Amino acid sequence: MAKAAPTDMTSKYTTGQFQQIIDKCEGCDRTIEVETIRYCATYTMPESKWRLGICNFATHVKPEISVSTLKINPLKASKRAATKGKKK
Repeated sequence: MAKAAPTDMTSKYTTGQFQQIIDKCEGCDRTIEVETIRYCATYTMPESKWRLGICNFATHVKPEISVSTLKINPLKASKRAATKGKKK
């Protein structure tokens, strides 16, 4: 999955500015392979992006969205509906 970096961009990764990817980054489309070492093309320190949860640049991980349902007491709901219909 890792793309080979163009030769003019390899100096950016070999100077030490970019750090290697971590195991959580495996499978991401944003990784670039330079001299058999894989780097993130978007972020210099991939480990810090995963520190608080899912990396926002990750293309291989989708966030889970949980929808909670609210329980409504049917007796209270009917009373509320009855009071809305009454006029003073």
